[in-house]
Amino acid sequence: MALPCSFSVALVLLSCHSLCCLACDLPDTHSPRNWRVLTLLGQMRRLPAGSCVNYTNDFAFPKELFDGQRLQEAQALSVVHVMTQKVFHLFCTNTSSAPWNMTLLEELCSGLSEQLDDLEACPLQEAGLAETPLMHEDSTLRTYFQRISLYLQDKNHSPCAWEMVRAEIGRSFFSLTILQERVRRRK
Repeated sequence: MALPCSFSVALVLLSCHSLCCLACDLPDTHSPRNWRVLTLLGQMRRLPAGSCVNYTNDFAFPKELFDGQRLQEAQALSVVHVMTQKVFHLFCTNTSSAPWNMTLLEELCSGLSEQLDDLEACPLQEAGLAETPLMHEDSTLRTYFQRISLYLQDKNHSPCAWEMVRAEIGRSFFSLTILQERVRRRK
């Protein structure tokens, strides 16, 4: 089910904190980019919530990966990195049938690309990732995004299917924000 507008705005507002509190120092511009990406995701909403009732789907979001109590800082950084990569791939390479406003989509892709640049500049070995294999987390996120891609294919990349995916990604970014906050508070 699509998110109500006010909830989408709340997601954007709650996502203001940067990843810079995680295991590496990200640039000061990272937090505003995060804000902008989430704002754009909310603005991309094209269909009213009730118009896609027959398209609802449980993508089985892996909530357990976003438990800040369980993950080390380096693991959390890696989850954020993988999640951002997957969202970039979903929205920025699967656009042939997407119903989005192209200006908003280009801005979203640009913002995600800048976030990935920030994250890829973080030396993961220094952050302790070398000692913490993330095969399970990476595989779980890969499976989650594979379910989303298969859903889009099954629904022929219809506007309602894309709207369900946009709403799902909004919810997953909310969980990502909660993870970032938990890790930041532990410091």
